Amino acid sequence: QVQLVESGGGLVQAGGSLRLSCAASGRPFSDYDMGWFRQAPGNQREFVAAINWNGFDTNYADSNKGRFIIFRDNAKSTLHLQMNSLKPEDTAIYYCAAAPLGTRGLDVLRSYRYWGRGTQVTVSS
Repeated sequence: QVQLVESGGGLVQAGGSLRLSCAASGRPFSDYDMGWFRQAPGNQREFVAAINWNGFDTNYADSNKGRFIIFRDNAKSTLHLQMNSLKPEDTAIYYCAAAPLGTRGLDVLRSYRYWGRGTQVTVSS
């Protein structure tokens, strides 16, 4: 079991940057693969980025196109998402999620067992 708390959301202008963070507690952080998802009003929750337990494997949604970087610090039990060149379409609640070690398909919602409550990101035109 792991508890997750997101932070770092806010209001930025298009083209700006934000860094989201996710603090984990409970079981050792390295027991989990991790991901970021987002959900805008009226939309389904969608995949943003994922990273495996040791940080050596990452994957991103095509919409990121190199704008976002996911990384983790296992010593501090934290996950981060650096978001650059933000667009209004990035506006959403961003959720941190944890999947048991060895889970396949980290780009799909059902792969994740634990979720934070989310942090709001708003990008203005």
